[in-house]
Amino acid sequence: VQLQASGGGFVQPGGSLRLSCAATGGTFSRATIAWFRQAPGKEREFVAAIRSSRHTYYANNVQGRFTISRDNAQNTVFLQMNNLKAADTAVYYCALDHNLILSSIRQAGEYDYWGQGTQVTVSS
Repeated sequence: VQLQASGGGFVQPGGSLRLSCAATGGTFSRATIAWFRQAPGKEREFVAAIRSSRHTYYANNVQGRFTISRDNAQNTVFLQMNNLKAADTAVYYCALDHNLILSSIRQAGEYDYWGQGTQVTVSS
């Protein structure tokens, strides 16, 4: 499985970005896909995830501002990010796993496949 993340960029506070994560290989429709992010000097943190059932999960600090979705026909997951804040500045990574249990969905170490990351910078 290979993951390609894209869509990052520079945006002012209050602005929006849409990240994409395109997958090749594996059985995409049965996989759980998540977004994590890592700011300089900080640990990688969970942002959002979507299961094959399309159930979604969010970190508290992005709930209501970010929306994760998937298009199985395109083997792609999207992360719509609205009302961005300076604290959202980080490298965003997508991750995929085929056998993730629900209790592990927020744990980076449980995902087998990772994309290369895309930089998101929120600044005035």
